[in-house]
Amino acid sequence: MALTDPLGDMLTRIRNGQRAKKDSVVTPASKLRANVLEVLKREGYIRGYTEEELAGHAGLRVELKYFEGQPAIKHVARVSKPGRRVYSGSSELPRVRNGLGIVIVSTPKGVLSDAEARDQNVGGEVLAEVF
Repeated sequence: MALTDPLGDMLTRIRNGQRAKKDSVVTPASKLRANVLEVLKREGYIRGYTEEELAGHAGLRVELKYFEGQPAIKHVARVSKPGRRVYSGSSELPRVRNGLGIVIVSTPKGVLSDAEARDQNVGGEVLAEVF
């Protein structure tokens, strides 16, 4: 079966893993997924990730983060979907929970959080929101 939204699949695996109180989840590897995980790691939403082999294919093991038994990620949602792409300029990037959350943006300078994109004055495709 072909996967139409690989990034959405990874975010769902993270959401389900945290609801099940797992230490880590495994997802197939891609450059976009690794870049999004790097942003989540920089912003403190996951402990980290490592590359590993999954039945002959490359995979990513995501180490989930908890604070006092509660998941560090309360909400994660895909904004730009394959059926409806969402783009935003640097000045129109949405604020999540009045700045308490982040928006992950794919820009010409790489995958960045909304704060990093504003600092570098670049816009792009709004991939996901996290808080």
